[in-house]
Amino acid sequence: MKQDAIDNAENPLTIPELMNRMGTAARRAAAELARGNSTQRSDALREAAAAVRASQEEIIEANEKDMRAAEKRGLSGAMLDRLMLDQQRVEAMAAGIEAILALPDPVGRIMAEIDRPNGLKIQRVAVPLGVIGIIYESRPNVTADAAALCLKSGNAVILRGGSESFHSSTAIHGCMVRGLQAAGIDSAAVQMVPTTDREAVGYMLSSMGESIDVVVPRGGKRLIARVQEEARVPVIGHLEGICHVYLHESADPAMAEEIVVNAKMRRTGICGSAETLLVDRAAAADLLPAVGAALERKGCEIRAEVDALAYLPNAIAATEEDWTTEYLDAVISVRVVDNIEQAMTHIADYGSGHTECIVAGDQQAAEQFFAGVDSAILLHNASTQFADGGEFGMGAEIGIATGRIHARGPVGAEQLTSYKYVVRGNGQVRP
Repeated sequence: MKQDAIDNAENPLTIPELMNRMGTAARRAAAELARGNSTQRSDALREAAAAVRASQEEIIEANEKDMRAAEKRGLSGAMLDRLMLDQQRVEAMAAGIEAILALPDPVGRIMAEIDRPNGLKIQRVAVPLGVIGIIYESRPNVTADAAALCLKSGNAVILRGGSESFHSSTAIHGCMVRGLQAAGIDSAAVQMVPTTDREAVGYMLSSMGESIDVVVPRGGKRLIARVQEEARVPVIGHLEGICHVYLHESADPAMAEEIVVNAKMRRTGICGSAETLLVDRAAAADLLPAVGAALERKGCEIRAEVDALAYLPNAIAATEEDWTTEYLDAVISVRVVDNIEQAMTHIADYGSGHTECIVAGDQQAAEQFFAGVDSAILLHNASTQFADGGEFGMGAEIGIATGRIHARGPVGAEQLTSYKYVVRGNGQVRP
């Protein structure tokens, strides 16, 4: 079923009719994918990457429409950065698809084997989840990443991008469809909701339990909260990325400065960007002035509590709200803590369970931090900007899961599978 046939202008469908038709088609395509083979899926990914490269001008032209509309709407600089596509980012999308293609096939892998005394041989075998609904906002590259990850893991997907990236995502989706068609796979395996009507999101969350097996939201706090509140199917996602960098008293000053600046300023609009800096009191005089000056040179606004203000003359006073704010901008909050225990307590009280970093020369302190902080990703002497599936060798990811059920951390192709048990016998009956 072709995407453009879903919404016929002469006989427009209601949102329930549209979504149910898409759900039925996705369920059919998921069954075909489950019976298919990795070679066919690999062919589709290879062709899709080629289509993205061949359609570079078309994709950028569509993105320019979205950018003009976004600027008129007054979107923030961080949001515009997320939305913008250029030649380098389009090439990165194609390369991302190829990186996913190069991953081992996550479907059919043997996760565990058990030989029972009665002669039964039991295997736990990875299988696709089925149909995945992905709801995202401004980043059009999610269209390619999500579609490729779902296809690699043998899942059908229904994509619902944000209104601000509608034209860009539509152009990218067209490339994914061309890849499917070239490989002889039902194009309903990757569908994009062809409307920006918010009712489609509500229906997807509340009324498609028979069609969609799991929903993955990727976007801002309001979107994630809505999905978690309204969904009647399982959700893999995170609420927000309030990430911390903690400078232990044993931190090397040069390393601390470089990591903090990168963690905050490399790209401020991503969920792995550091939002709060914690510094041991014993090292604050040695570390904070240089780190603060380096951040200011990069154009970062600093909001500091009273003890940190003593070392940061250009900072403004932080409020309680700052500790729970995901700025996604060139702003960072700073607090001086008495010791590692107080740092971990602050993270437990204010963090979102996403990503935390400790900069320390003391290995024992790093191990204490790893044992005592309960977040999806923990780093020692490395920037929080590494909180990314591509950097973890996953090719790409469709989000960082901060829950504790099914998937946690970067959600890549392997995390989009479940499993079944296969039991082989030779005539055993249970006494």
